[in-house]
Amino acid sequence: MGRTPTLFFLSLSACLATGTALLGGCHDTEAVNGGPLMPPPPTATGKAVDDAAAWMAGNWSSAEQAASDPNYYDVRLHIARIWPDRTDGPWFYVEQAMADTQATPYRQRVYHLIDAPGDACESVVYELPGDPLAFAGAWQDPTRMNAMDPTLLEPRMGCSVKLRRGTDGTLSGGTEGDGCPSNRRGAASATSEVTVAPTLLQSWDRGFDKDGKQVWGAVTGPYRFVKEGSQP
Repeated sequence: MGRTPTLFFLSLSACLATGTALLGGCHDTEAVNGGPLMPPPPTATGKAVDDAAAWMAGNWSSAEQAASDPNYYDVRLHIARIWPDRTDGPWFYVEQAMADTQATPYRQRVYHLIDAPGDACESVVYELPGDPLAFAGAWQDPTRMNAMDPTLLEPRMGCSVKLRRGTDGTLSGGTEGDGCPSNRRGAASATSEVTVAPTLLQSWDRGFDKDGKQVWGAVTGPYRFVKEGSQP
């Protein structure tokens, strides 16, 4: 159980606790004959959203942690900005895979960052429709996502991750309570704790059964992802 790789924001990896507000930005969007999506009305974003968007985008690796601690796998995380013309906040395609099987990621999601009260933001997680592997590798060519209608995305209700500014300037937070469902390895719910910085992303995702016993996820602490081409 200790070596189970992180699911990243539950997989910035979990959001839409107030689903109607999030989906509202998508209801006014439609693809016409495979053409570009019409953007919804503009929505102002705060510094927390802007920082999170800038820091999250890129390619991440836990190789350094895996080399020094056998409790962790070498995982690669790719976060690519998609639909840049949308004006309702940043959207990302997220792909996670073992370093030696990157062609077949074990987790693929779409994330949407929105403002939250104070110097904070919320990461909203959606599952891809149909066979997610049809989008494998889209982080290398984000325009592949342009043909997708965002209203087809499936929100993970109760799994929202709220990120708040820390005294050190980073953004940290997690899920609230046990409202994020999970049926993986006998789990009833899942939690996520996340910290985002310019070159370091920490994510600790865990699953718990109905009695509160941990049944999956890292045991000793979060996965540490270093942005490739940089130093933490």
